[in-house]
Amino acid sequence: MGILSLISGWPGPSGFGSASTAEQVTDSVDASNLTIIITGGASGIGLETTRVLTMRGAHVIIAARNTIAANEAKHVILKNNDNAKIDVLELDLSSLNSVNAFVQTFNALNLPLNILINNAGVMFCPYQLSQDGIEMQFATNHLGHFHLTNLLLDKMKETAATTGIEGRIVNLSSIAHRYTYEQGIIFDKINDKDSYSEKKAYGQSKLANILHANELSRRLNEEGVNITINSVHPGLIMTDLMRHSFLRISKNFKLFTFLLWKTVPHGAATSCYVAAHPDLKGVTGKYFLDCNEYPASNFATDPELAKKLWDYSQNLVNSLQHS
Repeated sequence: MGILSLISGWPGPSGFGSASTAEQVTDSVDASNLTIIITGGASGIGLETTRVLTMRGAHVIIAARNTIAANEAKHVILKNNDNAKIDVLELDLSSLNSVNAFVQTFNALNLPLNILINNAGVMFCPYQLSQDGIEMQFATNHLGHFHLTNLLLDKMKETAATTGIEGRIVNLSSIAHRYTYEQGIIFDKINDKDSYSEKKAYGQSKLANILHANELSRRLNEEGVNITINSVHPGLIMTDLMRHSFLRISKNFKLFTFLLWKTVPHGAATSCYVAAHPDLKGVTGKYFLDCNEYPASNFATDPELAKKLWDYSQNLVNSLQHS
């Protein structure tokens, strides 16, 4: 699964590759008994993931900061699929209070929860702090999803135990996890403005997504819980996520890399494959690219760094909740 496979679209061991679409990888999937939360499910690959999984019968809850846009997306899907089961709930991942409120609202619906797709994110944004005073990319891409996942775990464990259906969590990471700070995660300088690099901060947050998945996978295995968690790189896709960087991408770079860019239906394929395909039963703690397992960086596969990030994140959440 190298650069030639990416350009050619040749399938890997899974039978799918960079040329596969979300519809193709879920062609054999019956999701009619599944309830799924997708963060950022109102635009880009999140919207395509929502559309395809509702097509397969799943009940999808779109967790979105902009509920107006999310409801518009819901109506577009319903126009083409009268039977689509979609709900919209407000969630701003850069605010722990918003995460708390989302989970309270979701739990009040008394629904099961089979799958959580941590899809939302920000990319290459200028230095700024979240409502909780945390660097925005780390806060939104990692910490918000870390807290959300922890709060939803009991519901997922209960659902897996009562239904016998394997629960799955998918963290959207990026190949950019390889381009981070020298230490991987700069725990002592998360909010440092002087050393801030918008690209390295993004890479750091995407590295955190993989480390979070790996450590949670280890913990769930120790508990013997029927829930898997994996991380994926969706590919290079021109969506709203690129809004801070698109104008700065040179024409020469875009010309040189045009063969590597995916459409949204191709970009959503790996998320849908890892979330719903029966071949992934029991597979956990892995990193996927183009619907196939792929080696992550040395930092991303460091169990000690994963444990350190978990403890750091938990302590940070606790301190912010009680401040």
